[in-house]
Parts: sequence; C-alpha cells; structure tokens
Amino acid sequence: MPATDHAKLFHPTPRQIYLLMTVGFLSVGYAIYLRYLAIEHAPVSLACQAGLDTWLCRTFRLVVVLYNSGVFGWAALAAAVLNLLRPSIVLCVIALAAAGFGLVLQNAGLAGLAVALLILSLARRAPAREFP
Repeated sequence: MPATDHAKLFHPTPRQIYLLMTVGFLSVGYAIYLRYLAIEHAPVSLACQAGLDTWLCRTFRLVVVLYNSGVFGWAALAAAVLNLLRPSIVLCVIALAAAGFGLVLQNAGLAGLAVALLILSLARRAPAREFP
C-alpha cells in the first residue's frame, strides 16, 4: 500500500534542519556566554548589579528576571507540547531556542522534557495539506 501525504511523518527539510541547527547553536552559545561571562563572572555581575547601563547588563538583568520565574523552561515546554499536537517548524524553532537557554541557565527539568517532546514530535504525522 503506497504512502500518501497524510501518512508521512513530520520531517524537516534539509534547509529547515540547517535553520534548527543554527538556532540551537546560537541559543546555547549565547546562553553560555551570558552565564559564564556575565552572571557567574564576579566583576561583571557586581558592576551590573551596581547599576552599570550597558547592553550586556540590560541583558543580564532580563535573563535573571526570566530565570527566577522559570520562563525558559515553561516556554520551551509550551512550544514543544504545541509542536507535538500540531508539528510546525516555527514551534520547533521556538522550543529549541527556549530549551537551549533553559538547559544552560539551570531550568533543566522543564527544558529537558521539552527536548524529549521535540524528539517525539518527529514521530507524528505531518499536518494535512490544504488544497484550494
């Protein structure tokens, strides 16, 4: 029995895979930069907490507020659940970026679950195409 469009699994195209790889590397790389060169680096951290107004310090303060609320893990989990229900490349990108930040910035529980759901979403059927 031949496979139809409706029986195909959700697989990103090579161009979409390159996009996902780029987003993943950039989000993890920037999260590592923020964590080890701003948050955990004492001179920069103290200067930012003392009120230094630079781009790095504004980002530092935003990341600390988002980390305290667990936003990275929850955003990754929400996007991954939506992607599991209705696979799309946009939701994959959002979930992957948030999960990258969450894993590096110690929201690992929810971000790890989001990564597992992203992997499971590759076993879902592709959304049906609408023809006019």
